[in-house]
Amino acid sequence: MSFHQLLQIAVTHRRKIFSITFFGTLFYVLFLVVIYPVTFSSGVSILPPEKNNTNGLSGLLQASEIVGIPNLNMSGANSQLYAEIIKSRTAAEYVISKLNLYDYLNAETKEEASIKLRKLLSIDVTKEGIIEFSVPVSTSLFGRVLFQSDSIRNLAASISNTYAEALDKINREKLSSKAKKARVYIEDQLVQIKTQLDTSEFALMEFQKKNKAISLPEQMKANIEAAAAIKSEMISTEINLGLLSKNLNENNPSIISLRSKYQELKSQLEKLESLNQDVLLSFSEVPSLAAELSRLVRDVKIFNEVYLMLQQQYFKEKIQENRDLPTVEILDAAIPPEKASSPRIIFSTLLAAIFISLFALLLSVFQTKEMFNYTKKGVKA
Repeated sequence: MSFHQLLQIAVTHRRKIFSITFFGTLFYVLFLVVIYPVTFSSGVSILPPEKNNTNGLSGLLQASEIVGIPNLNMSGANSQLYAEIIKSRTAAEYVISKLNLYDYLNAETKEEASIKLRKLLSIDVTKEGIIEFSVPVSTSLFGRVLFQSDSIRNLAASISNTYAEALDKINREKLSSKAKKARVYIEDQLVQIKTQLDTSEFALMEFQKKNKAISLPEQMKANIEAAAAIKSEMISTEINLGLLSKNLNENNPSIISLRSKYQELKSQLEKLESLNQDVLLSFSEVPSLAAELSRLVRDVKIFNEVYLMLQQQYFKEKIQENRDLPTVEILDAAIPPEKASSPRIIFSTLLAAIFISLFALLLSVFQTKEMFNYTKKGVKA
């Protein structure tokens, strides 16, 4: 059938096509306004986490967990981690429990409610690392008539904001757990180092009493201090390795890097010790006493520096473990939306009017063909 024939049929049946289109569209609009559920959505925007938001051994442990991820900077990796936390079952269960969403989700168990809520969640991570998410919330049938819109608007904002709370809570628990693990480990190391320090100080004191407090040459003092600094850093590296080895495999880049650092420090210490031996040989009067004194002084310096370092780390981890500060920075909190996200009445009405018009036109074409065939058969008869 040509376009001219379609146009002629449309003109001939214009009243019928208009009537079907008008009443069909009117019914569709009434259906959208009165019967169809109204959906509201309110989003939250969260800033990407800072690159170094923790210090100490727990910060080292956290940082090491994302080492080796290709083509991702620290901020992007953590943003993606935040997104996965939001999508987790734990976050969904937190939201469900706090807002009591069982009736809304029509679920009897927490697991069933969690599955339904996670399906509704919409989340996106921008290229700048900002996390944006929302949960569309709908009224029941006849929602406008039953005046459910205001409560659903508030619920949409509450769910999104509670998801942000869940993210912060889970992240704080994760950081606290890492800090606690590091704090317990450091406590054990502190006890050991303190025992060694007390033993070394007592041995030095007894030696000085017995040998009338022999002094060392200035060159020897400088070498001892340098050796003590290197040795204390070696012990610190060993402590870091001990913590990481409990959580990561042997091929982790962080562990490999620390082992390489330890070997380099060990090589530097050996060079210094050989230099100390040369100095001791020139100290001909009491070489054996000088050697013993230098060893005792060095041990005291080493354990003292390590003990001070461990104390600083211990208090850092203890503060991190017990802190109650938000770890998630919200850029835009969710607010009750003014407009519904669905249905889009104007767009849907125009689209429906077009389809109804086409349907009326096709119906007219079909009837025209039927009448033409019937007339044709009558003429033949």
